[in-house]
This record gives sequence, structure tokens and C-alpha cells, in this order.
Amino acid sequence: MTADDRHDDRLSTDTAALPGSVGVYGGGRMGAGIAHAFLLAGCSVVVVESADETAAAARERVAGSLAKAAAKGTLGEPQEAVLGRLRTTTDPAGLAGCELIVEAVPEDAALKAEVLSAAEKRAPGAVLATNTSSLSVAGLATALSAPERFLGLHFFNPVPVSDLVEIVTAPDTDPDLVTRAQGWVTALGKTPITVTDSPGFASSRLGVALALEAMRMLEEGVASAADIDTAMTLGYRHPVGPLRTTDIVGLDVRLAIAEHLARELGPRFEPPRILRDLVAAGHLGRKTGQGFYTW
Repeated sequence: MTADDRHDDRLSTDTAALPGSVGVYGGGRMGAGIAHAFLLAGCSVVVVESADETAAAARERVAGSLAKAAAKGTLGEPQEAVLGRLRTTTDPAGLAGCELIVEAVPEDAALKAEVLSAAEKRAPGAVLATNTSSLSVAGLATALSAPERFLGLHFFNPVPVSDLVEIVTAPDTDPDLVTRAQGWVTALGKTPITVTDSPGFASSRLGVALALEAMRMLEEGVASAADIDTAMTLGYRHPVGPLRTTDIVGLDVRLAIAEHLARELGPRFEPPRILRDLVAAGHLGRKTGQGFYTW
């Protein structure tokens, strides 16, 4: 059974809990995946991007992922009908009327705070969520006038077939909103876990710790990247090894998270030289064709 099959088996038929209109601020790999998930569940989605060309690219990403789903017979309706519920724009005013807005821009606290504030101004009644994998949700909430309507919704890459969504609560998050968010995640056919706001939350903190140790082992010549990964896939039943996962996530993304965790939690999260060198060389993993593996 594939990851797609497992996801389809768990897809909820109770979509009444979902917002009718969802905004996604940022249409990169993660934002397009989040848009895909909500479109598949019947929501109308607007994706906001910074320029016409990136907005067009975001639409192409979503269309491509929907085409893959259609080829597997998992859409449940014509692809054109699903894509017809998607709108892309460069104007944040397009978020007006959205019930939920998910921020999915790069892991830069100032940028995230800027777009969240812009989204709140355009849709003052909406629930706002950040897809950050490591930044403080409470810290981002300081940019908002209604922090009780804000929380973290940390989706995982690739979103269409990943089963987990990490719901991150800040001190001001309304408890009723957490319950609603759990219902949204379940209605998307995914499994929610709820964690309090802390550096790296549960998933990134554990995942990065394992990946950094795997990098140190590679750096020290303990074993090859493939053999280190095989130790975890066969020995511990991980579906993907830590170095291949890093390639999929992006070495630049992992580096930024590790640096943040090192500042917050200490030197055990200090990025190894091999990671810094690969990022400096532009070898960012699957998205550039080269990381710990050649893609």
C-alpha cells in the first residue's frame, strides 16, 4: 500500500467542519501543497504571491499535483472542477472574505510577521495560521491585533500525501479555535497532533536532531549516506532516512531551522560543517538536483 493509498483510506467524508474559503499566502512547494489539500476537500482557495510570474508558477504547481491525483483516481470529481475553485493573485486584498488564511512564506520571522499583518488587515474576521516549522508562534502573534485567532498549522512535505499536521498553540490562542483546527485537519484526511509553542515544536526538534547526527556521521566517515539512511529505514522502520529527508525538505531549510534551534536550545543543534558547505555551494537537495544525493 502506498502513502497515497493510506491517505485516501483515511480521507474524511465530513467536510462540513472546513471553511468554505481558504487563503494561502505563498505559493511555493508548501503553499501549493496546502492549496491542493483544501481544494481536494471542496474548499475554494486563493493563493497570494509576490509577482505575476510566481503566481503563475504557483497555479502550475497546484495543477500539476492535481493531475497526479487525477491519474491515480483520487480526485473524486473532474480535475477542471477542482482547479476551478483556485484563484491566484498578487494582491492581498484578494484574501477578503476568506475564513481561514494560512501563511506559507519562507522561514523568515520578519517576512512572516509582515504577511500575517497584511492578511489580518484584508480579512479581519479570518482565522490566521502560520505554517512555520520552527519559529515562535507567540512571537509572530505580536504582529496581530487579534492573537486569539492565530495558531500554527504545520503541514509536512509533500502535503498531498503526508498524514500529519502539527497544531501549535500560543498563550493567547483561543482553546475553541484549537478544537476547530483539529476538526479541519481531520476533515482533510490527516491526523492532528497538538503541541505548545516551543522551539522546533515536536516534529522539527526531533527530526532535525536525528538529521544533524546523521550528517556528523557522514562527515566523520562512519558510513555512506545511503547506509546511514538504510540503518533507519530497515532498523527502525522509518519510511525515509534522515539524509534523504533533508534533501526532500531542502538543505537550506534544515540549516535555517538548525541555526534557530541552536540559538534557542544550545550547541547540540549547531549545524555541522558539511551542511553549511553544501548550502554555500548551492546544493540544496532535490530542488537543485544535488544534496546528500543526486536527484
